[in-house]
Amino acid sequence: MRWGIGAPKKTRVPPKTFSFSIPLSLCPNTPGPHGMWLPTKPNILIVLPPDYKEAFGLFDRVGDSKIAYEQVADMMRALGQNPTNKDVAKILGNPSAEEMSSKRLDFEGFLPMLQTVVNDPQKGTYDDYVEGLRVFDKEGNGTVMGAELRIVLSTLGEKMKEAEIDALMTGQEDENGCVNYEGVKRPAGGEPGSPGQEGEEGEERQNGGEERKSERREVE
Repeated sequence: MRWGIGAPKKTRVPPKTFSFSIPLSLCPNTPGPHGMWLPTKPNILIVLPPDYKEAFGLFDRVGDSKIAYEQVADMMRALGQNPTNKDVAKILGNPSAEEMSSKRLDFEGFLPMLQTVVNDPQKGTYDDYVEGLRVFDKEGNGTVMGAELRIVLSTLGEKMKEAEIDALMTGQEDENGCVNYEGVKRPAGGEPGSPGQEGEEGEERQNGGEERKSERREVE
């Protein structure tokens, strides 16, 4: 139990996050008052924040406490996951285009699907993305042309829509239309190899890009 500090009387303050895991033997069999239990690994549960269900409700455009199949991927991304549309279609049973727009899913049915995505070990790290972008770094200076990146995102692999690309690229291009992919800041608390931490590692990446650029010039 947590208590407010400096309060005139003892007041329970709900934890800010429920993203920790605890042994299954210590968990109740029903959802708690502040969140829902989501099994992730054998004998381990994760407690979902109560706002997960609220977020689910924001995707409900009909008012029946359900979302359309075609919204499931976006719902998972809104909750911090990054599944591909192909992954989600497989989890949903490979429905047809008509079923994607007509079939609906409630929150209780959505949770096991979210669990499947959370348990998926095939997740790209920050370094994976950097290495992928380095293929398009023709100058070896840690940047890629924004226009070229837009073409790649819209034509290769799981194609992104123009609006999605615009949202992704906003604020990323410099005055020359280049994206400094090696200088991307890692979010606070980001684990090694994931988007996020600033510091010596970011400086090393930038310095490494400058060194490669100098080496190329010397060779020329």
